[in-house]
Amino acid sequence: MKISLREPCQKNLLLLISTLLIVHHFPIATSVGVNYGTLGNNLPSPPQVAQFLKNRTTIDRVKIFDMNPDIIRAFAGTGILVSVTVPNGDIPALANPRAARRWVAANVAPFYPQTKLQYVLVGSEVLHWGDQNMVSNLVPAMRSIHAALVRSGLAAIKVTTAHSLGLLESSDPPSAARFRRAWATDVLAPMLLFHRQTKSPFMVNPYPFFSWSPNNTQFVLFRPNPGVRDRFTGKTYTNVYDLLLDAVHSSMEKLGFGDVQIALGEIGWPSQCDPGLSICTVENARWHNLNVANKSASGAGTPLMPGRKFETYIFALFNENLKPGSIAERNFGLFRPDLSPVYDIGIMREAQFGSGAATTPTPAPEAAVKQWCVPKAEASDAELQANINWVCSNGGIDCRAIQAGGECFDPNTVRSHAAFVMNAYYQAKGRQDFNCDFSNTGAVTASDPSHGACRYLA
Repeated sequence: MKISLREPCQKNLLLLISTLLIVHHFPIATSVGVNYGTLGNNLPSPPQVAQFLKNRTTIDRVKIFDMNPDIIRAFAGTGILVSVTVPNGDIPALANPRAARRWVAANVAPFYPQTKLQYVLVGSEVLHWGDQNMVSNLVPAMRSIHAALVRSGLAAIKVTTAHSLGLLESSDPPSAARFRRAWATDVLAPMLLFHRQTKSPFMVNPYPFFSWSPNNTQFVLFRPNPGVRDRFTGKTYTNVYDLLLDAVHSSMEKLGFGDVQIALGEIGWPSQCDPGLSICTVENARWHNLNVANKSASGAGTPLMPGRKFETYIFALFNENLKPGSIAERNFGLFRPDLSPVYDIGIMREAQFGSGAATTPTPAPEAAVKQWCVPKAEASDAELQANINWVCSNGGIDCRAIQAGGECFDPNTVRSHAAFVMNAYYQAKGRQDFNCDFSNTGAVTASDPSHGACRYLA
């Protein structure tokens, strides 16, 4: 995302005042959702987690990434809302209504209403991760599962799916944003119609962290800055959170579904990163998630959606020591495995934890796992040239290395040049897999593509 900062002078004072007001209100306990992942070998048991959240925090909803019956059962009687996720690989089969009815009978009905199941998510980031069979069956599976829930007397449980923001063709300026053409008409329009008909939210995973670059730190961290002006609407954005949500809203409006509610399935900030990334600190993670929780509860909305509340799930509940990828991936947690807070964003009950002051984590040192982004073998030269054009003009990447005389000019081929700039973009934006999507022409590899004097970042 390209972010240009302008300097309207009077807004600085207003922003400072509003920031002070936000800080003033943050000590009040806030209800918010959280993603409960289990990729760790040192995590507490599900019953411990459920009782901890119920008795010692104000977290009132959790989202899990599977259908783990032990976790679902553990939340019975707690009053905490639970959302569950159908594995991506099960989606094609569940497009069949009979299979969906059997699935609901086996995986949902036995636990409800003892456990307050809220959403069934049909897959996770399917448009990004899934093959064509999963993508084409996504909306039919959502319809089949919804019909099965209604038929079983479980209509209160809504059906949705979570999307990465890789579904956007562009996000800046937000009013000009639109969904990628490959999915807009055939997948997203029918899906949004389903959401309207069933009164379920369109769920997205907006991560300001993955929009970070050294020149926009204040903007992504809700700190005072001059703001970014949308030249089409005249609206000024003082944080990337509002910008990304309005980009999603504008994309929905262009398909005629601006009335459908938006929920935030994942959003968070790591408290530790690979060496050299100073942006990942306990204080930055606390401040980011503090603002997200406040935005969720306040009803202030965004410039294009004033007065709206957004159901929000912070990522994540725990630091998970077995997550693959960068060190950041293992340090998104609000809590350590021993249930002590990495920091508090106003969700700790005062009786147990006093002022809830932030604490300093003591994570074990980890070795960084190096990965690179390269073109897929089947990607055409035309597609790869389009990637080069976009990264070098809109991606905020210095492309001089692939120009004549640069250390990565040779071999002088589209594929070689594309590999260098696609990887540079992937590394600069946080090494999240969707930053290597490039309209399904990129892939992450553990093999270093460096050659001769041309060194690829990692």
